[in-house]
Amino acid sequence: MLFLLIADFIQRGAKGLLYDEEMVVPTRIWEYLLASILIIIAPGPSVLFVIARAIAWGRRTAIFTVIGNVTGAYVLSVFVALGLGPVLQHSNLAYSIIQWGGGAYLVYLGVDAIRHRKVHAADMREKSGMQPAPLISMRDGFWVGILNPKTLVFFAAVLPQFIDRDRGHISYQLLLLGALFAILALLSDGTWGLLAGTARQWLATDASRLIKLRSTGGAVMILLGILVIIAAISHSLS
Repeated sequence: MLFLLIADFIQRGAKGLLYDEEMVVPTRIWEYLLASILIIIAPGPSVLFVIARAIAWGRRTAIFTVIGNVTGAYVLSVFVALGLGPVLQHSNLAYSIIQWGGGAYLVYLGVDAIRHRKVHAADMREKSGMQPAPLISMRDGFWVGILNPKTLVFFAAVLPQFIDRDRGHISYQLLLLGALFAILALLSDGTWGLLAGTARQWLATDASRLIKLRSTGGAVMILLGILVIIAAISHSLS
């Protein structure tokens, strides 16, 4: 499903480049890719869910979970793009509110992750029931991806900072960046799943490793939230 959505998006973009000005590639796309990589590799709800599946059921279940998870994240990016795009194109106030609110919420998510790191680590080591079928793994991953607060805040507050508002086609720029995020997440989360599935015994036998993993993810979210707030201050002063 994800690949069909992205393929259709790329096809539409190519037509826009050839026949019209519909395809607008943001000038800060490389900076966006760096920010995306930072938030994707930080162990948040999606990564922790994939690791938990890998520890409990192995690499196969983890990979199907990743496919569903990334599909959910892309669908979420589409909702955000279609909802926020028109608003951001016409409202500086909305842009500022999203920056401040999103940055503060990312800091909150990071602090919460560090505070509850031991609970999250214990949850990842639990194993119950039978190994889920591939479609069940994809379904579960999809709902974790589309309901992931870290991803939602990133799409709503961080992603809009990398678009070129003066060039128009805001929704289209947001869709492009969302598709790139999904591709990076597929590669990164898939790697997490394969590594965790391979080292499942090593991870499961020592809770401190999972606690450190969760703490690192929390620290990255706090850092990214602070950077978003700094960008909001700079924007308000300019």
